[in-house]
Amino acid sequence: MRKLIIPLLLMATVATAMSAAYARHQSRKLFVELQALETARDAMNVEWGQLQLEQSTHTTHGKVEDAARKRLSMHIPTPEQVTILRP
Repeated sequence: MRKLIIPLLLMATVATAMSAAYARHQSRKLFVELQALETARDAMNVEWGQLQLEQSTHTTHGKVEDAARKRLSMHIPTPEQVTILRP
């Protein structure tokens, strides 16, 4: 009986140690992946901020009016060209 228990305990100890090492390895691997994803997220946040800033500069009143004049040949109507409709 004793000859059977000692090898079983030794195998259980080795299996437990290997499981602990594997769990530690997986933990480190996932942590590295998490850091890479956080770096990508930060880069995307920076790009998002730059795009929002760019959009706000393209939609200013002066830019819209300038584009309307140059690309669409639009102009501000004279008072004679304005018609006010009443309900």
